[in-house]
Order: sequence, then C-alpha cells, then structure tokens
Amino acid sequence: MVGWDVLEEEIKKCRRCGLGFTRTNAVIGRGNPNADLLLVGEGPGEQEDKQGLPFVGAAGKLLDLLLDALMISKDDYYIANIVKCRPPGNRVPFENEAEMCLNFLRNQVYLIKPKIIVCLGNTAANYIIEKGVRITQIRGHWIERKGYLIMPTFHPAALLRDESKKVLLWEDLKKVRQKLYER
Repeated sequence: MVGWDVLEEEIKKCRRCGLGFTRTNAVIGRGNPNADLLLVGEGPGEQEDKQGLPFVGAAGKLLDLLLDALMISKDDYYIANIVKCRPPGNRVPFENEAEMCLNFLRNQVYLIKPKIIVCLGNTAANYIIEKGVRITQIRGHWIERKGYLIMPTFHPAALLRDESKKVLLWEDLKKVRQKLYER
C-alpha cells in the first residue's frame, strides 16, 4: 500500500486498461480522506470525467441532497468508484477494467479506514461483497466483511429512472446514519 500522493499519481498515470486512454480525467475521489463512511459507486460519468470528481452529475447532486437531508456531514464521508476512468457511453465497466482498478480502491480503503462502506448499486456490490449478487435482493441489509460494515443499496442514478426506489434508498441511508453516529 502507498500513501495518498503516490496513489493519486499512480491513478492519474494509469493505462492498465483501455479506459485510461479514453478518459479526460482520472476520478479519484472526493470528501474527507479520514472519514468513517466510504460510499462507492460504479465509475465516472460524463460530468465526473470532465471535472475529475466523482458524483458531480445528476446522480451525485441527488446523493448530496440525500446526505444533506440526513444531516450526514461532509466531514464524515468520502466518495469513490470501482473504476477511476469513464467507460465509453457510461456503460457498466467490463470485468477486466474493474479488476485492474480494484487495487486502487483497496488502497483507498486502507488509507481511509472507514467504519462503514456503502455499495451504491450492483457493480459496487459485485466487486466489494460478492460476484453475482443482486442489489434488489441484498439492499438494506448489513453485511460484515473483513472488519467493515457494508450497506448495499441502490445507486442514485437508479432513482432518476425509477422514483419508487427513493423511499428504499432513504431507509438504507437512515440505517447508515444511525450506525455512523452511534456512540
């Protein structure tokens, strides 16, 4: 494992898969690198690729609204993705692309040392919890792995397509808030 400065340079220089050649910016993360809560999504979209920050597009704005409404302080979370470069057309990352990036995420987890990891969507759940899991079946249930509490839930982008998921995501994030601020 390496420190933040070296990790960020490695990610910016990375060309392990084809995504490194088509991106505008590597998207490392945003938030407090000493946070107790790590939220992990799939990968950067168009706005994230342009700005070099995760969750700054429509789904990110929705996530920020939810976190603000739940009074989860910006000091208490860090946001990252499975892959650090935008897949063309915002497609789901191919397995080899995700596998090439996982060591970067593992290094981020090692440096952050979060108490809780939230898997936002199927892709995050498949690479953090277990291959083949379905978010619709496991969302809202705490999973403990390697000393981390993990909450799988819907990706905010899913809510933009299907508003019926809003209540479920809200309930899941309420559980996260409760556990995060438990004394």
